[in-house]
Amino acid sequence: MSSEAKQTASENGATSSYDEHIDDVETAKAIDLSNNVQARIQNPLHGIPRDKLMKQVDKFVRDHGLEDKNDLFRKGALLAQSQKGFETMDELSESDKEVLRRETTHRWSQPRDLYLTVIICSLAAAVQGWDQTGSNGANLSFPDALGISQDPANPRASINEWIVGVINSGPYIGSSLIGCWLTDPLNHYFGRRGTLFWCGLFCTLTVIGQAVSQTWPQLLVCRLLLGLGMGPKATTSPVYAAENVPANIRGGLVMSWQLWTAFGIFLGFSANLALQGAGRIAWRLELGSAFIPAVPLMIGIYFCPESPRWYMKKGRYAEAFKSLCRLRNSELQAARDMYYVHCQLVEEFAVLRGSTYFSRFYELFKIPRVRRATLASFVVMIAQQMCGINIISFYSSTIFVQAGYSSRSALFASWGYGLVNWLFAFPAVWTIDTFGRRNLLLFTFPNMAWTLLAAGFCFYIPDSSGAKIPLIALFIFMFAAFYSPGEGPVPFTYSAEVFPLTHREMGMSWAVATCLFWAAVLSLTFPRLLSAFGSVGAFGFYAGLNVIALTMIFFLVPETKQRTLEELDYVFAVPTRKHASYQATEFLPYWIRRYIFLRKTTLKPLYNFDEVDIAQREKEKLSA
Repeated sequence: MSSEAKQTASENGATSSYDEHIDDVETAKAIDLSNNVQARIQNPLHGIPRDKLMKQVDKFVRDHGLEDKNDLFRKGALLAQSQKGFETMDELSESDKEVLRRETTHRWSQPRDLYLTVIICSLAAAVQGWDQTGSNGANLSFPDALGISQDPANPRASINEWIVGVINSGPYIGSSLIGCWLTDPLNHYFGRRGTLFWCGLFCTLTVIGQAVSQTWPQLLVCRLLLGLGMGPKATTSPVYAAENVPANIRGGLVMSWQLWTAFGIFLGFSANLALQGAGRIAWRLELGSAFIPAVPLMIGIYFCPESPRWYMKKGRYAEAFKSLCRLRNSELQAARDMYYVHCQLVEEFAVLRGSTYFSRFYELFKIPRVRRATLASFVVMIAQQMCGINIISFYSSTIFVQAGYSSRSALFASWGYGLVNWLFAFPAVWTIDTFGRRNLLLFTFPNMAWTLLAAGFCFYIPDSSGAKIPLIALFIFMFAAFYSPGEGPVPFTYSAEVFPLTHREMGMSWAVATCLFWAAVLSLTFPRLLSAFGSVGAFGFYAGLNVIALTMIFFLVPETKQRTLEELDYVFAVPTRKHASYQATEFLPYWIRRYIFLRKTTLKPLYNFDEVDIAQREKEKLSA
């Protein structure tokens, strides 16, 4: 390791105890985190002789004030080096081995504090969903109440359509332009928990401000400020969950963001339906009711442990260990995970420096490993807007009214959509870590395309036909049913895990800003798009975007299921060209032979997950 890299590691809070291994074999780039052309996934501890590993552990505990846990970290390091070989380790007691066996046999048996963390992150998601749908029902009345009627008889109708679009997109404009980019400094100074408290505060005060607004500019300002809470919340909450949960259930728990965002959407629709009879103040109550889940979020967050990885990034290892012990079933598992993360962090800090706010942003596009994660997260996030889900979430009541529903029936139909959107997110809890993130996207996008197109074509059915309204609702509900287990949970789960710790806050800021910026564009343009294209044209437009998004995902999004956050460094070190070439020349022909022609065939894997002894390979290379 170069002296510059060592200094960088030290500056970032990572001890150099791992440096000896790298210096000894001179293979810091044996698996290049910028250009892993062999697609090999390497355990950074593999191949270190036992006595040397123990010396490194001894130095590690001395450097970080953990001497009283020396024996524990010795066992943890051996486990981190060979996690599947614990049955043959003499150092482990039978009770130790039983705890480790339960990781496979009872993988959902986790500590209370881990589930408390997930619950609080779920509350943050519910706030997000409720904030989205408060304006859905309010759209039916607040334009008239604030003097921006969209009635075709109004000579300012076209201008008012843009004003209503800007008001609806306000939180997403505020989030994408300012809120998301506050995530890095907020996390740096306040940690994950402090950031979520900040978000809860903004999401409480601003929605109350919306409820008491007297003019549309006041309403717009409140919705813009709401973005200062929504942006960092959507960015921090999935990262906080991803850093705290074990790899084998990370997808299922981190995707709770989408599950409970969908639940928040459903609650918002429920509130809209319940409040629609409140008369002239109905829209105020619909907008203001979103503060309800934000209050327990602010209270509950301080009963959760802080992210151990955040503590380690700040050099606070003793606190990181205490936090990790609250999140694992035993101190042995905590020691194993902590030492493994530490060793990978040393490599990350050596290669992926990210020393300042602006340099970290620049490096999202400069460093190949980070750039590939940036590209993949961009694709899955923009696809969430390209698929068209938010034209339903933001404007379903308006769409159903255009289909011939009464205002009350439109709110009932929107409520049904919200229920379907939530219920069909549940299967992803199991499939996201088995079927995989990428496969869920590849399966659901074609189905979203045809259901959206079918819903649009149903507007051609004459108004006199009793089939028109039920068929439009049916295809919209089917669209939501395909969205919820696929493009719903994947983007935030995926983006929260793909960036290295050095760039995780900045990378997630980029990903969520991408999502919310295009949500703002969608919210801003859809009223005018609907007026210009009509319902059929608008639905057909988004059906076409689904096909484009499917193509982008196929070539540019790697799979990440059941890999530790540290192993993903090697996944994203594989060049994009190699990944895309594999999809075109290996996966696509395999899929056609297997599922079109129904032939028995095997797929050559892209990634080699076999552990390779770096030192031995380098010695063989030198001897040759």
